[in-house]
Amino acid sequence: MAWRMLRRKDVQAGLVKLAFRTDHGGTKHFSSANLGKLTQFVHSNRLQGAVNCTIFQHYTIRNFHAGVYMLAWSRKKEDVVGLKAPKKEKRVKREPRTQAPVEVPYVAPKPKITIKSSPDKIVEIFDGMTLHDLSKRSGAAINALQSILADLGERVESEFDTISIDLAELVAMEIGVNIRRMHTGEGVVEPRPAVVTVMGHVDHGKTSLLDSLRQTSVAAKEAGGITQHIGAFVVEMQSGASITFLDTPGHAAFSAMRARGAAVTDIVVLVVAADDGVMPQTLEAISHAKVANVPIVVAINKCDKSGADPERVKIQLGSEGLLLEDMGGDVQVVEISALSKLGLDKLEEALFLQAEIMDLKARTDGPAQAFVVEARVDRGRGPLATAIVKSGTLVSGQYIVVGAEWGRIRSLRDTAGKVTESAKPAMPIEIEGLRGLPMVGDDVVVVDSEERARMLSQGRKKKQEKDRLRKIDEDMTEEAEIADETPERVEMPIIVKADVQGSVQAVTDALRSLNSPQVFVNIVHVGVSPVSEHDIDLAQACRAYIVGFNVRNPPSAITQGATQANIKILLHKVIYHLLEEMGRLIVEKAPGTAETQISGDAEVLNIFELKGRSKSKGPDIKIAGCRITDGHFSRSGTMRLLRSGDVVFEGPCASLKREKQDADTLDKGDCGLVIEDCDDFQVGDTIQCLEQVMRKPKFISTQSGAVRIEC
Repeated sequence: MAWRMLRRKDVQAGLVKLAFRTDHGGTKHFSSANLGKLTQFVHSNRLQGAVNCTIFQHYTIRNFHAGVYMLAWSRKKEDVVGLKAPKKEKRVKREPRTQAPVEVPYVAPKPKITIKSSPDKIVEIFDGMTLHDLSKRSGAAINALQSILADLGERVESEFDTISIDLAELVAMEIGVNIRRMHTGEGVVEPRPAVVTVMGHVDHGKTSLLDSLRQTSVAAKEAGGITQHIGAFVVEMQSGASITFLDTPGHAAFSAMRARGAAVTDIVVLVVAADDGVMPQTLEAISHAKVANVPIVVAINKCDKSGADPERVKIQLGSEGLLLEDMGGDVQVVEISALSKLGLDKLEEALFLQAEIMDLKARTDGPAQAFVVEARVDRGRGPLATAIVKSGTLVSGQYIVVGAEWGRIRSLRDTAGKVTESAKPAMPIEIEGLRGLPMVGDDVVVVDSEERARMLSQGRKKKQEKDRLRKIDEDMTEEAEIADETPERVEMPIIVKADVQGSVQAVTDALRSLNSPQVFVNIVHVGVSPVSEHDIDLAQACRAYIVGFNVRNPPSAITQGATQANIKILLHKVIYHLLEEMGRLIVEKAPGTAETQISGDAEVLNIFELKGRSKSKGPDIKIAGCRITDGHFSRSGTMRLLRSGDVVFEGPCASLKREKQDADTLDKGDCGLVIEDCDDFQVGDTIQCLEQVMRKPKFISTQSGAVRIEC
């Protein structure tokens, strides 16, 4: 709007008069000298740069609000270079491009690398392997492995560049395959002590044997005289040499512990009682040793008892496929007595002879490789792991990864509880400084830095969670397939708390073995600690039972809270008593199965017929005069009429009387009964009374300690 007003002729004239008017003092705004200079400037060669100037006769003024269009209008016929208004060109519509430019060829986007996981595949990795080796073993493309390494902050340009064993494990976990670490045996190799595991049936004298060997009383401290978890000890023999012993539980619930003991050991001492012979856990120990390919030394204990028969034990072992020396085999047999210390020197000689034949050696320098045999939580020291060093030297202050947990070794303690700076091969050690509680059976890996330890721990936890979810999906799929075939089960949620990690796993496995078609034992939470308020809250939320094994009694406040919430806390120190009580609770909770059983038998002696009844009372009926010979008859039951062993009729009972008196239940004796819609009675027929009963399952405990629920 402002530009249009400036273009008007009257407005231009007014602006010129305003510029050259005289004020009250008689002076002008612009002097003639300045105007002359402006005129010279306009007519000079620099006129091309003056865009916003207008010329009126001999005066030249600067219009700061004038544009190109206004200047062109004021000059009219005069042509000033550069001041003509541009002509509008006709707009031509361009056709849209339908193809890529010729100068820049089209480049397709880089496809995203997808890796197919193989959760059942096991890849062996080792320190110094190349990307080519890892790609060949795992089946993944090299560019995919390089992409994963780039995400981890590592750059590997060539496929023949070597990577560390920790990086190889991280890459393998990202691919989705299982790994097995292969440690090198290069280095300083020295002889090491033998690791001996004592195995056998429950109460055959394993702990008493170790007690006699190390001159300390351990069995007296165990609850009920039964070993509840693995114990690792170093025993100094009379000859001055040392042997590392592992004492495994003999109860049937601790099968996993015996398998772990056989996996980490060099020699298995199979203890068999001379008065009891070969038992189920004895056979299980033999199978564990054979699977682990570990030599066996048989120790026949309790030979000083009156009912001892060592020869019978040898025959039983030979029949189970164990080739003893007396029978031409290579398995040594020693007759001992742990209490009277009879034959211990011969057992020591047999162990040293077997160790000498095996020529046990291990690498003593470089990073250590260890195996966790027990784990627990101490109130003042935190998570503790008992491990046996396989090779290398474990030094205090190193960063380690144990399973899915990591930490920095704060202190190392030997079996006597003394703090030590390092641990050599075949030495049991207690590790302090872990961030969490590891699982029994995890391996101890030494890493270079805290960052690498954290990365390995996070990667393993992530893989464990993936495996757990995959297993849940598989179980849900299997349950959905057999849901129509199995009856509905009652769920029994349980929270398990124990003193050590191995006992937690053993109790959990034993409770899960009590699953039945009627009761589903659901372990909702496990932990290595006493019963806490968190356990009470969790049990109240899911109506669970709390099982505490070998833990101290909870405070009175927690006990009162559990009583008010109607939560049962079961505390035991002996595995026998725990499984027996849980078995009784499972039987009580089971709904039972409906079954039809014969409650009584009767013989038809006479037949009575009622005729001529009124319409209001119904049609004619036949009454069977019977004599109950076995069991009892109930009016609510179903009557089955048998003739010569064949079923003639089956239906509900319409009337049951004795001496003209109606009865609901009758024992042995004479009676009269009417079966609804049945009038085909004959003298000599047999009538059975059928009743629906709910049959509860049975809790069965064998002599070997194994328990089960039988429906």
